[in-house]
Amino acid sequence: MMIDQQMNASRTLPLLTRMSKLIYRRSSEELLGMSMRHYVALAYLRDVEHAPQQLMCEIFGVDANNMVLLLNALEAAGYVARIRDPADRRRHLVELTDAGRAALERAEIAQGAIEDEILGALSAPERATLRELLARALAGQR
Repeated sequence: MMIDQQMNASRTLPLLTRMSKLIYRRSSEELLGMSMRHYVALAYLRDVEHAPQQLMCEIFGVDANNMVLLLNALEAAGYVARIRDPADRRRHLVELTDAGRAALERAEIAQGAIEDEILGALSAPERATLRELLARALAGQR
């Protein structure tokens, strides 16, 4: 039985990879109004409110230099603000601005059409279950 479980698990990751590639290919910057990297970062910040910059490096799996570049671009667009952490003045917290929230909402409308296209074979309850399972799997990695 253990072999069957391992086989099924090893078949899931290629499916997730293919799904991810489909999403990235269809999520153009013109359609979203921003890059997919920016969209994912803004969605994360909406969900956590204030994120330590270092934690974002870990969550996104990027080095500090690449995170600074990403946040510089988002800050220049007016989508995020970096503030000093009152508990530790050496750290920066990143927060979503009102402009960032509005841009994210516009991008989510466009992304909704892509999601409907890609997940069209799933019912609404199945989509909710998929979202819940993926969120739980990601939460287990933190």
